[in-house]
Amino acid sequence: MASDVVVEIESLDPEGRGVAHNGGKVVFVEGALPGERARIETLRAKAKYETARAIEVLRSSSQRVTPLCPHFGLHAGACGGCSMQHLGAAAQVAIKQRALEDALWHIGRLRPERILRPIAGPTWGYRHRARLSVRHVAKKGGVLVGFHERRSSYVADMRECPVLPPRVSALLVPLRELIGALSVRSALPQIELAVGRRGANGDRIVLVLRILQQPTPEDRQRIAAFARAHAVELWLQPKGPETAHPISEGTSTALELALPEHGVVLPFLPTDFTQVNHQINEVLVRRALGLLAPRRADRVVDFFCGLGNFTLPLARRAASVIGIEGSAPLVERATQAASANGLGARVRFERRNLFEFTPTDWERLVATLHVVDLVLLDPPREGAMSVAQTLAATKQAPRRAVYVSCNPATLARDSAILHYEGGWSLRAAGVINMFPHTSHVESIAVLEPPRTGVNGAS
Repeated sequence: MASDVVVEIESLDPEGRGVAHNGGKVVFVEGALPGERARIETLRAKAKYETARAIEVLRSSSQRVTPLCPHFGLHAGACGGCSMQHLGAAAQVAIKQRALEDALWHIGRLRPERILRPIAGPTWGYRHRARLSVRHVAKKGGVLVGFHERRSSYVADMRECPVLPPRVSALLVPLRELIGALSVRSALPQIELAVGRRGANGDRIVLVLRILQQPTPEDRQRIAAFARAHAVELWLQPKGPETAHPISEGTSTALELALPEHGVVLPFLPTDFTQVNHQINEVLVRRALGLLAPRRADRVVDFFCGLGNFTLPLARRAASVIGIEGSAPLVERATQAASANGLGARVRFERRNLFEFTPTDWERLVATLHVVDLVLLDPPREGAMSVAQTLAATKQAPRRAVYVSCNPATLARDSAILHYEGGWSLRAAGVINMFPHTSHVESIAVLEPPRTGVNGAS
């Protein structure tokens, strides 16, 4: 591959790569920042663009910082979990804000009337959920535990990870030793991390071992001894998520996610979806409720509600809330959480496939609540197209919708549906730095329908 090309880096793409031009082609350069001059090596050449990596930075950006993690970089075997550790935290947020605005304009032909102040928080030790890969690699000395290598399906040879909680980062090497000593080490492809609240005694850490072969009694003894020695819980998951169970009998099953500002505690299992960054999640819930601005008499629908992360805080402030979710186990746990938090009379949960949401479904909700004043949406990466199409078409639109998104592209698409098919306005949008040092963009938007005819308003 050519390595004698020098380019000027003009901007950064959503994946954290520098963007340059050379010979009429766009070049995406790993490891380079805007304003830098770099000598590059081409990794892949296509008809209209190339991918490359910086092999020498001839002029550095003032925003370049020294990565904290020794496993980050462009070297062979580098971890691919992070893509922006060489860029200052404030600059990372600015890049994500630009990515959101670009998606809204280029995909949805929309510009928000107001840009919201970004939500940011701790940049290290924040990751309370993670999926670590496990591989037994004899030529590398045994078992590897960590994220995949950059641009590879191989597991990186990691001995620490500063985005994980320090106690979990310190377990990477001991976990390698534990799994290497098990008879089932070649049938253990994954470890799922979940961290929950333990009151004043600190966090409760659960590590779920995805195990494809029955462990021997000796294996179980080793796993249980590891859990005791490191004050963590080890669970086994032989099949689907519903099969996950503690290795030691009598271990408490449910973890807790606390939203103290709203007087809410959400029980969850280690395999349930929760936000990875608990501190940011607390701020996100506060921001979402502030933007939605529920009144005491309001009736609210929370689409893709999960465990009730937004639903239960909303129920503290509104008259009635319906949370809708596609997963039956999550609906069951959310219902139990509502009762445990004393909100059973003001909130209820329903299971429904929201990717096939219809006008008839919306009419039923309106009939149930008599009127729907507000809507909150927090869909997965696929977005909420069916819900957006239904809201765009109805003459019984809510007063306002707040859309929490983990994919700017589908947020832009759904916002465009509401705007161009239903006349809704994109009042505000902004980013949440839920995953510092990665290219992941979490965002939030406020949309409102035309004033005339909205729940009788004019």
